[in-house]
Amino acid sequence: MMTEATRTIQNPEVTRNYINHLLKQLTFDYQNTKQERKEIAFLSPASGEEFTVLEEIELLTSDIRGYASQIQARGWIENEQEAIERLQTMRVFDVPAIARVYFATDGDYQHMKAYIRMLDYLRLLILEYLPSAQSAVAKPSHQGSQQESG
Repeated sequence: MMTEATRTIQNPEVTRNYINHLLKQLTFDYQNTKQERKEIAFLSPASGEEFTVLEEIELLTSDIRGYASQIQARGWIENEQEAIERLQTMRVFDVPAIARVYFATDGDYQHMKAYIRMLDYLRLLILEYLPSAQSAVAKPSHQGSQQESG
């Protein structure tokens, strides 16, 4: 039983540290996609697509990194329930332009594909963190007393 209580308290912090690590890694990975982004910029969007592939990636990056940055800075996200719902519907490979480039270009754009996978993984990690962090982060001053009394 103590293992469950310890796991509940420790996992959010471990996950938060990993989110911080992924934020740094994504910055580095994005810099490594410079040449591929130049090549991708010349790809024509499919008819009916409102944004180019790079614009779609930038939109996702902005949203996902924004949520991760809030967790990094303070351990929680403003409007958490809304963020959870948004992250659940923000499936990277459901974006037609991204899926088209990702799946239709076999050996091309490996750095960009790795970046996209990492971005989606960060989205999933944030979703994992939010529900588990509610009790552990919301009242950090009570963690010690909960363990002692439980």
